[in-house]
Amino acid sequence: MGDNAKFSINGEDHEYPVLTGTVGPDVVDIRKLYGQTGAFTYDPGFTSTASCESELTFIDGGEGVLLHRGYPIEQLAEQSSFMEVAHLLLRGELPTADEYADFNNTITRHTMVHEQLRGFYQGFRRDAHPMAIMCGVVGALSAFYHDSTDINDPAQRMIASHRLVAKMPTIAAMAYKYSIGQPFVYPDNELSYTGNFLRMTFGVPAEEYEVNPAIEKAMDRIFILHADHEQNASTSTVRLAGSSGANPFACIAAGIACLWGPAHGGANEAALNMLKEIGHPDRIPEYIKRAKDKDDPFRLMGFGHRVYKNYDPRASVMQETVREVFDTLKVKDPVFEVALQLEEMALNDPYFIDKKLFPNVDFYSGIILSAIGFPTSMFTVLFALARTVGWVAQWNEMISDPGQRIGRPRQLYTGPAKRDFVPIDKR
Repeated sequence: MGDNAKFSINGEDHEYPVLTGTVGPDVVDIRKLYGQTGAFTYDPGFTSTASCESELTFIDGGEGVLLHRGYPIEQLAEQSSFMEVAHLLLRGELPTADEYADFNNTITRHTMVHEQLRGFYQGFRRDAHPMAIMCGVVGALSAFYHDSTDINDPAQRMIASHRLVAKMPTIAAMAYKYSIGQPFVYPDNELSYTGNFLRMTFGVPAEEYEVNPAIEKAMDRIFILHADHEQNASTSTVRLAGSSGANPFACIAAGIACLWGPAHGGANEAALNMLKEIGHPDRIPEYIKRAKDKDDPFRLMGFGHRVYKNYDPRASVMQETVREVFDTLKVKDPVFEVALQLEEMALNDPYFIDKKLFPNVDFYSGIILSAIGFPTSMFTVLFALARTVGWVAQWNEMISDPGQRIGRPRQLYTGPAKRDFVPIDKR
């Protein structure tokens, strides 16, 4: 704990403790502010407010740092696997070999969904957006798994956590299969978490599906890079929903609904659409010129980041992955050539360097997912799949925190003051 912060309100001085975390900025504890002064703070978007205490993820946007329980995201993406990162987020540490085998087996044994849930998909139109299906199906899980909805039981909370992480790839793959009119593919317990998802998505009953190791590695990296990202909009939504005591399936469905917003989970789709609009490498200078013109509404999507004011640490890993996927699949597409050349030009242009408009993770992930064969409508679904482990870990941490209270933001009211009701015949 650091020094106290002093506030002077209505001529009276008040002191509030300054809390210091492991790393990152100090935090002024204003929990007693209203009780002592009758005043609130005003912080639209809560961008200057710490809503919770967490041991999970730390971001330093200015330095381009992302840590999961202290481990740099670059090291995890290069050396770890998504299942290891899931264990790290859920259980606090990287697993030993025995712990990893046990955790992997637990998740694998939960990948199937209730058979009646398969029929739930028939209620959606064939052209329903996969994210609409995800919201409905994940929310419906609480109707099928009553034995893991008691949030006061740590054992049930962990079972629900395992179920959500395990079943999300199955649910996502089924949403994709339903949209294209192909039969659902059951999980295969012999495959890895990511390999199993690829098979359920792109495999068909008529023939054997062989998982491409390079594509499996690329997808696993994408999952790792999207596993958790501190107190973003969807994570805050999960925590807020959970603060009321809602069951975990409902909380994760709320997170999916928030993620669906184009300002949050849809950025990689917007970046890919921009590359398609440019169309050919020869047109890049024209669009860079437009991006620099303040009077032109065109903006380079996938560049810069609300949090990272330096290079997005996830982007450097994805940059390497793009080339690996392109080489493996022998990609020859003008859109991908546009991406590679646009990246190179932007990284060497003083305008973008000065404004710190570096390519972010969304710029690369959309390109990779498209090359693998995913339609843009599935991009946010894959984001939700990966982020589920972060949401679940954050939810568990919140439930276990004795200082957690039900979320109740305050407001600055600017409507009419008290006035008397006037009967309709006298208005």
